[in-house]
Amino acid sequence: MGRMSARAVPAPLAQLPNALTVLRLLLIPLYIALIVVAAGGRSWPAAIVFGVAGVTDQIDGFLARRWHVESQFGKIADPLADRLMIDAAVILLWNAGRLPWAALAIPLRDVLLLAGYKPAVARGYTFEVNFLGKTATWLLYAALAFVMVTHKGADWPLWIFWAGFALAGAALAQYLWKARREVRV
Repeated sequence: MGRMSARAVPAPLAQLPNALTVLRLLLIPLYIALIVVAAGGRSWPAAIVFGVAGVTDQIDGFLARRWHVESQFGKIADPLADRLMIDAAVILLWNAGRLPWAALAIPLRDVLLLAGYKPAVARGYTFEVNFLGKTATWLLYAALAFVMVTHKGADWPLWIFWAGFALAGAALAQYLWKARREVRV
């Protein structure tokens, strides 16, 4: 018997990337419940759930590309799950006094992207997560998890957060530039 090629994935296994995305969506209420009851936004259990969500983000995308099983569902639900998880973390950690108010620009950016998505796609825009967006997501997942497990006043997780914040802004600029070129008026 030869090795299984990257394309020859059994049908049930081909659904694994989408199942991981659904798992990430289901982890959001659990994360929220854990961080809401945490003292001052510091919680190892919440950080572990958050970290699992970040890891599944990496695995589902890798598997979908490797196995050539990208789906319309995954192209929309995967970044949406990330945005919802990260936005929940930013809002709740800001509410706990762990992030400055400027951090709320992350959920605001996501609301604007979401609001503009459907009209832009209807006019010819093809949405694809760009490298800056992926890198920003990785940094934000890491930074927010570190914020949850460090003591209030620890600066180094915020340095990572601000790097992710800057990349998220740069990704937004790339999305807008791409939309400007592709959208039919």
